[in-house]
Amino acid sequence: MNIHFYISLYYQNKDMKLIWNILKLLLAVFMIYAGSQHFVNPDFFNPFVPDVLVFKTFIIYASGILEVTLGVLLLFPKFTKKAALAICILMLLFLPIHIWDVFSDTPAIGSHEAALIRLPIQLILIALSYKLYKIKA
Repeated sequence: MNIHFYISLYYQNKDMKLIWNILKLLLAVFMIYAGSQHFVNPDFFNPFVPDVLVFKTFIIYASGILEVTLGVLLLFPKFTKKAALAICILMLLFLPIHIWDVFSDTPAIGSHEAALIRLPIQLILIALSYKLYKIKA
């Protein structure tokens, strides 16, 4: 193989690394923003917490702290892999809520249209965080 092949591979890998770093940054910003909303508008999250759970407000604030923390940790190379895995697990834990929302008569997110949009977004967040965990972007 000639040198041009290896040069093109180098730039392809470099471009992919840049793309994954941008996606990592976008996920971090999303997590920090979403987590901060637990404090700015905690009432919005009340319907998402099942009524069987006690201390709903505590759960809302704790999940907000967790989301902000994971978003920040995602930005530090030392913690990227663990943060990405934790985000993936967290999004998997939230997945049943979003599935339930699609089939609910009164979706917690507000409307069936919003629930139908939110579910694929949840799946994208799961896939993205898992991929970031696997490649250690």
